[in-house]
Amino acid sequence: MKMAVYTRCLLAIAFVFAALTSCTDPKSVFDQNTEIANRNWSYVNKIKYDVKIDDPSVLYNLYLNIRVTGDYKYANMFVLISQKDGAHPKPKVVRYEFKLANPDGEWLGQGTGNIYAYQTPFKTQYKFPAAGTYHFEIEQNMRDNPLHEVSDIGLRVEKVQ
Repeated sequence: MKMAVYTRCLLAIAFVFAALTSCTDPKSVFDQNTEIANRNWSYVNKIKYDVKIDDPSVLYNLYLNIRVTGDYKYANMFVLISQKDGAHPKPKVVRYEFKLANPDGEWLGQGTGNIYAYQTPFKTQYKFPAAGTYHFEIEQNMRDNPLHEVSDIGLRVEKVQ
């Protein structure tokens, strides 16, 4: 009797694992988030990712993933995003502003509890110049250092369909 229950539990766990691992997004090339220690993002804590691009003939959308708490005190966030590849030693650095709340304080992200999540495009219909590995660095560019109540920062790269 105990063995049958054990076997059923193992089969259920295997089924759930198979279902979760088979639900990958076919458009996604890269999607990763980095937790910000103590929700305090300092200038020196640059978030770094390497993204391998195999097909430079297709277009890509690039998104910044942001998670903040409800105690984040601004309606926006400025970040510096640098992009570098092996062919060009000097990175391209661009400053972006991401709107997180309306003027009345209403959060624009998806809320769960006290956390608000955003996936905001910063490059759309973008064509990488060549196949290879691209290095991205994301740096907070606000006046506060550290910037409080930032839970996670991430990058998503997906093929345009």
